[in-house]
Amino acid sequence: MNSSFEPDRLPVDIGAERPHSARIWNYWLGGKDNYPADRDAGDMVEQLIPGIVDSARADRAFLGRCVRHMVAEAGIRQFLDIGTGLPTVDNTHEVAQRIAPESRIVYVDNDPLVLAHARALLVGTPEGATTYIDADLRDPLAILRTAAETLDFTRPVALMLLGIMHHIVDDAEAERIVRDLVDAVPPGSYLAIAHATAEVHGEAMREAMRRFMERGGTPIVARGREHIARFFDGLELLEPGVVSCSRWRHENSPWGEPAEVSQFCGVARKV
Repeated sequence: MNSSFEPDRLPVDIGAERPHSARIWNYWLGGKDNYPADRDAGDMVEQLIPGIVDSARADRAFLGRCVRHMVAEAGIRQFLDIGTGLPTVDNTHEVAQRIAPESRIVYVDNDPLVLAHARALLVGTPEGATTYIDADLRDPLAILRTAAETLDFTRPVALMLLGIMHHIVDDAEAERIVRDLVDAVPPGSYLAIAHATAEVHGEAMREAMRRFMERGGTPIVARGREHIARFFDGLELLEPGVVSCSRWRHENSPWGEPAEVSQFCGVARKV
């Protein structure tokens, strides 16, 4: 794997005493790359929102269905995955390269623990490329400059913003970031967003977020379906639109439509 990872430059402080959403997500998904502060915060959220673990799993399943659609049906071979989180089962590159080994994936995150695991776990196929950038979503132009070392921005790229935009709490800044990223990719590219919402659990979600931030967690905001849809303005929003992650092109089952979770998502194409 090509990477800018340099062990001797790892920050000393990885923030283990403060909860971090990537590590809490890892805890909910059954991973071991988390700390007591993360597990305590994760348990607190689950007490308020008993279905939150289902939400984490639905978000992961959405990633798989979304990437499979982009690669197998839309012919996408390049992915810029920002807000990667800790590596787990069926990461973006694994899903994409399983179908098209030549796929090229650039991961972006700014959590030192994610960086520490990136080189060891995000190993792609020899035909393609899997790289990692230690960078902040708030500087999308810097991300794009570095990603251009691996991705060809004259060809379609899938922008993956799963579980990250809700950490940009200022609406104007969040919309600018998405616009800057979309403006940098050519027609035929895709944008996928998964975002926390309070539309399912209401005040319980807002209270969980408030307590998470009181513990020193990264600022976070819940947005509604209509607000999330604004991120896709000017793009061709794929059916079924902005919906619960559990309901985006879910596989039919004899148990009917899956329950809504507190993470909404959407996928759109730049035309």
